[in-house]
Amino acid sequence: MIRAGVLVAAVLAALVASADPAPASGLEARSVVGTGTPASCTSAAVVRAVARGGRIGFDCGPDPVTIVMRRTAKVVNTSARVVLDGGGLVTLSGDGRRRILYQDTCDRRQVWTTPHCDDQAEPRLVVKRMRFVRGSALGDDEGGGAVFARGGRLRILDSVFEDNRCRRTGPDVGGAAVRVLDQFRDRPVVVRRSTFSGGRCSNGAALSSIGVSWRISRSTFTDNRAVGRGANPARPGTLGGGSGGAIYMDGNDIHLWLDDSTLTGNHAREGGGAIFFVSNDRTGTLAVDGSRLEDNPSTGFETLPGIFFLGASRSITDSVVR
Repeated sequence: MIRAGVLVAAVLAALVASADPAPASGLEARSVVGTGTPASCTSAAVVRAVARGGRIGFDCGPDPVTIVMRRTAKVVNTSARVVLDGGGLVTLSGDGRRRILYQDTCDRRQVWTTPHCDDQAEPRLVVKRMRFVRGSALGDDEGGGAVFARGGRLRILDSVFEDNRCRRTGPDVGGAAVRVLDQFRDRPVVVRRSTFSGGRCSNGAALSSIGVSWRISRSTFTDNRAVGRGANPARPGTLGGGSGGAIYMDGNDIHLWLDDSTLTGNHAREGGGAIFFVSNDRTGTLAVDGSRLEDNPSTGFETLPGIFFLGASRSITDSVVR
């Protein structure tokens, strides 16, 4: 026989569990930022939604809206997936003061979930139909003014990155828009149908990575500038940097696939006005197909117009590079 007190406690526990917004095991959380008006779409709501994880949509009214981030939105590493879908109407702004979005599987403050934090399958972070502007990592040694991602997986779809910033000096700092360190089983970061413009950083004024491969398609890079000076390692009397006007890649077994994309008007004070690619163990490969790379000056050095490449092999097909 079940005592009345035990029965009441069980019922109360069930009610509490049913009210808990956290998803049950195997289910994905779904969040909506906003309640139909621009004013309801706040920085705090974005931060909470990203921390909760799962699929995140926005209900900010029928018109485009800009949400100025008062804090960086940070992924909690217990999330299997975090998908931000702005529906083409939502801009997140760092206001020139802070990074916008952060994921780091090796950051204990965001929960350390495995002993191999630099090579774990989750969280899978996806940004789609979003706009990221005026993100800033000027005070950070790593970079990633709009997005910093380490570990798990990252995908960028149908998104726009404009006028983002990271530190102006340093031989390895990079990624005014996006900085990536480590991906699960060295799988490539996927970028599709996205635009990167107006980035400024010591290196890689749009994208920057160490030990990471990229698969980029149908995307555009314009007016991104690597403003450091002294390259890597830094020449005596300099602070280093200045390579990869749009894209900076360094590491060992790294690969870049660039398809149906346009890189124009980017600039590097040192090497690679468009692309800087160094595979330290010379196993890395570069494949450019159906793309246009024009007017990407490298003030210091290059192996092709706008490209500095050091690796195993490169192939350029059905493309313009000049």
